[in-house]
Parts: sequence; structure tokens; C-alpha cells
Amino acid sequence: MEQKFPIPPFSLDDAIEKIQKAEDAWNSKNPETISKAYSVDSEWRNRATFVNGRAEIVDFLTNKWENELNYKLKKEYWAHTHNRIAVRFEYEYQNKEGNWFRAYGNENWEFDKNGLMKKRFASINDLAITEDERKLT
Repeated sequence: MEQKFPIPPFSLDDAIEKIQKAEDAWNSKNPETISKAYSVDSEWRNRATFVNGRAEIVDFLTNKWENELNYKLKKEYWAHTHNRIAVRFEYEYQNKEGNWFRAYGNENWEFDKNGLMKKRFASINDLAITEDERKLT
């Protein structure tokens, strides 16, 4: 059985650890590695895009980082229950034209009994910034 520790039920320390592991993984920008934290039938809503399963996760993230250059993410604990975690996040990126953005959002995560994320719902808004306004370097 595949497992990703910590596994539910989550304590506060477990939830914070899970969030840090997710932040570290996403900042690696390695879609294949990142996809292993999700169940094989994981369901996502990312803005208005719906993603299902690991293969689509890899495709989605590959495309994301072909278009969102110099990506840097910071996640923050918001709340948790026994198998769910809510986070707020912000990330910065540069588009292919050289313009900088900061994206703000919230994610709701649900995990299976093995600690794999089976649902990820993300609401995200982008703000155009100047390079001088960057805070995540």
C-alpha cells in the first residue's frame, strides 16, 4: 500500500508538517514527484480547471511551469479536521513576457486513509506586481 506520512487522523503538528511537505514539493517544480502525494484517482479544481488522476496532474503541472516562470510558493496553515486540511497560500511567478504576478488563494484538501490527497480544491486570484514588489525570493 502506498502511504504518505503523516496519515490521518491529523494532529495540528501533522497538518503543519503535511503543509510544509506540500510547499517544498511544489517549489521543486517536479510534476512527477509531486503527483505521488496524490491518490491515483485524485480530483482537483484549480481555478476553473478540473484535473483527475496522476497523469492529468503531471500534465497540468508541466504546463503550469512552462508558463509560470521563476515560481516561488508559500503555504500557511488555516484549519484542519481528522482527514482534511485548509491552507492559504501565495506564490509569485513571471510570465513569458517578463511580467510578474503574485497569486493569492485558498486550498481545501481531503486525504485518504493512507495520507494521499484525494481531493484538492483551489481558489486563486492573480495580482500584477512589479519586480520591486516581490517578497518571495
